[in-house]
Amino acid sequence: MTQLLNIPLVSWTNGTIMMIIFGFVCVGLVAALLILINSGKKKDS
Repeated sequence: MTQLLNIPLVSWTNGTIMMIIFGFVCVGLVAALLILINSGKKKDS
C-alpha cells in the first residue's frame, strides 16, 4: 500500500514540473513571436 500511495505523488510532482517547464516554453515562444512580428513591422514600415 505504501508503494501505491507513493507512485501518484511522484507522478504528480513530475507532472507539475513538466507543466511549469511547458508553460515557460510557451511564454518564451509567444514572446519570441511578438518580438519577431514587431521587428518585422518596423522593418517593413
